[in-house]
Amino acid sequence: MASHADVKRYLAYWFQLGKKVVDSDGRTVCQPKAILQGDRFSQEFEQCWTTLLNTDTHSYVLEGTNETIATLLSPAWTIASCARCDMPVPMPEVELSQHPCPCNDLPNWPNTELPQPRMPVNSNHRLADLKDRIETKLIGN
Repeated sequence: MASHADVKRYLAYWFQLGKKVVDSDGRTVCQPKAILQGDRFSQEFEQCWTTLLNTDTHSYVLEGTNETIATLLSPAWTIASCARCDMPVPMPEVELSQHPCPCNDLPNWPNTELPQPRMPVNSNHRLADLKDRIETKLIGN
């Protein structure tokens, strides 16, 4: 089952590549420009996520996909990595997906020359971990 965090991560990654959430008529529901802000998601992305959770999401899909946001939040789906581009994609829990990854209509993706979409990073935590590893090595020698 895809958790709320998994679906949120899925949307965050695809928003970073310019995808948007659309309704059944193809109208844009949300397409935040800023996804990350330092070590967390941007306020614009959080507002989009809140809107998606607090509205009838039965007709909202990520552009280029068939599964609604409500469907992804059901127990029948999980979020896995695309075999082609390693980006998060929805997969049925019990059967293999016959649906393409959202990357299928991005002509220049995957592109190993560009930075990959990512989750927010807390630099202070990363630096503290690095400091601890260095201190451990110095004390251990």
